[in-house]
Amino acid sequence: MTATSIGLTLIGLLIAGLLAWIGLTLSRRKAADNSTAQLEAAQLAAGAKSAAELVRRQAEEEAAVLRTRAEAAEQRSEEIRRSAEDRASEVRRDAEQRASDVRREAEAEAQSIRDDLREQRLEMERRDHRLTEREERADEQHRAMEQRQLELTAQLAELDQRKQEIKDLEDERRRILEGVANLTTEQAKAELVASIEEEAKRHAHTIVRDIERQAQDEGEIKARKIITGAVQRLASEQTSESVVSVVHLPSDDMKGRIIGREGRNIRSFEQTTGVNLIIDDTPEAVLLSCFDPVRRETARLTLDSLVLDGRIHPSRIEEIYERSKGEVAELCERAAEDAMADVGITDLHPELVRTMGLLRYRTSYGQNVLKHLIESAHIAGMMAAELGLDPKLCKRGAFLHDIGKALTHESEGSHAIVGAELARKYGENDDVVHCIEAHHNEVEVRTVEAVLTQAADAVSGGRPGARRESLEAYVQRLERLEEIAMHHEGVEKVFAMQAGREIRVMVLPDAVDDIAAQVMARDIAKQVEEELTYPGQIRVTVVRESRATEVAK
Repeated sequence: MTATSIGLTLIGLLIAGLLAWIGLTLSRRKAADNSTAQLEAAQLAAGAKSAAELVRRQAEEEAAVLRTRAEAAEQRSEEIRRSAEDRASEVRRDAEQRASDVRREAEAEAQSIRDDLREQRLEMERRDHRLTEREERADEQHRAMEQRQLELTAQLAELDQRKQEIKDLEDERRRILEGVANLTTEQAKAELVASIEEEAKRHAHTIVRDIERQAQDEGEIKARKIITGAVQRLASEQTSESVVSVVHLPSDDMKGRIIGREGRNIRSFEQTTGVNLIIDDTPEAVLLSCFDPVRRETARLTLDSLVLDGRIHPSRIEEIYERSKGEVAELCERAAEDAMADVGITDLHPELVRTMGLLRYRTSYGQNVLKHLIESAHIAGMMAAELGLDPKLCKRGAFLHDIGKALTHESEGSHAIVGAELARKYGENDDVVHCIEAHHNEVEVRTVEAVLTQAADAVSGGRPGARRESLEAYVQRLERLEEIAMHHEGVEKVFAMQAGREIRVMVLPDAVDDIAAQVMARDIAKQVEEELTYPGQIRVTVVRESRATEVAK
């Protein structure tokens, strides 16, 4: 049933109700006056008619509104249907496109898997071929060994025969000697043993010297090749640090503002930072002096900020100093992260990273410690690769070997032991901890990685220009080197050469033979290791010159 029929039904019901009410009213008033009844009936009929007309008009209006709404609803439903059809078509196209993409990706992946399988099959064929060749070589070696064993058996039989002949000759010789020398067998045996023992000792010393020389020459050649290759591949910058920092000023008038009224600003600055501020006649510059490089750098940043700001007073100094401490800490941490990225280490404990950052401002004989660690790690990694070891482990041990220098002033013990304890505390590998604690031989070296750490440390610190020391310490070290060499018996002259990296010891040829010269060089080197502290290594060379002079007449 539509909205229009419903409206017409309602109108009819209303009209029927009105007519019934009118009839009821008329029946009740039949006894009333006819004129009055007719008048009222006419009025009631007119009112009913007007009411019915009004109701009809309202019903028609409502029916029109309902028809309009029905048409709008039908139009909206048609739009929704068309939108749904468009959306379904779009979804269908997207699904088809995705299915096509997935199909192409699956085909590409299948092709890649087929290529990998083909490569693996080829690799297996190559491996089978190599195994076959190795088996053939092993068979050939086995046949050669069997042939060699047969030859050795024949030689052993021949040696047994010769031993018997020698024994017979010795018996004959002993009888002859007893008859000629009038000596008993025991006496002759004692003299013979003494002479043979002396000859054997000298022969053994000669053999040992030749073996040591051969091993040293071969080892030096191979080590020199490995180390030279690592050094040539490494390009590292060199720095020279001191205990003084220079801060440039925009003008000399700024010096008065830094000093302040009656020197209150400079006193507050030195008391807050712990750094001596030196103001002299140097134009447009002041000096900051402190042995702690981190504190000196913090003071330098503080003074730069104060000069740039222009407001210099005690409370401002304390405020800028606290902010500079945070900046230095961030710079240290960033430097440690950059160093780790350079070396290729990503899984250090955060506390170790913070400690490594402190080495950014620390130096050893003028060489920046953090850069020294980066350089040592690269050298150790390259040497490990040449020797077939694990480059990552060697890099890690060399990179962390001097971490204790950041905490030496806070903990008791040498920097090697302190650094090893710190690394062990934060979960480092035992091999890495051993590289740290053994790089100065304070702990006996047990692994090849620790030896490579020592070599990388020596190469990085021994480069020309990498480290420097004071003139007084340098002269004292040269004098002590010459004293150590001169105290040995048979030494004629001693020369310290190559800035103290080599000692030439001239010995008397009549007092010292070749074997004693070798022993003397080893003793001098050992004594130098025990008594002196020096960067790099020192070569000890003992020179024994023999001259034969004749005069032709």
